Amino acid sequence: MSSNLTSSEIIINQNPMTEKVIQLETKINNILFWICFFITILTVIMVLIEFFSKGEYPPSHIGVFYVGVLAIYSLHKEAIRFLEHASPSRSQRKGELFVYFWIIMTAILYLVNFLTKNSFSYTKYGEETRSLMDATYLTLEVGAVFILARILKLLMVRFLYKNEKR
Repeated sequence: MSSNLTSSEIIINQNPMTEKVIQLETKINNILFWICFFITILTVIMVLIEFFSKGEYPPSHIGVFYVGVLAIYSLHKEAIRFLEHASPSRSQRKGELFVYFWIIMTAILYLVNFLTKNSFSYTKYGEETRSLMDATYLTLEVGAVFILARILKLLMVRFLYKNEKR
């Protein structure tokens, strides 16, 4: 055991039942990550088709489902961090990749639309499409899930720090 652990952390780490729960929840979280990854790929494909087709494909309406799955994964990940707060081994930041990807992809879509003089903002009949705004909303919602998960993490750290002082 590392000497920088507090007595409450040592007790948590030595509890075999807690370790079993952490192992199981970590396996579940890995599955949730890959489900979220798959749904991200599916959503990205649908958003890109909708954008580049200039309104030929209808809106996918997958955003709420996708953000919900992302929230489930993020909240579960933070719950595991809370449970295993004594374990420094979980430094993975896989979930943050979703946020970075969406921001970069949406920025590129804006750039493409700008460089083509708003060509992707209108159908061939001159009607305005919602695809770029839908991608923007989805990106902001993904960012909101990320920020909420970070706030929960900060609250957890504050809570644990406060309890260790007692």
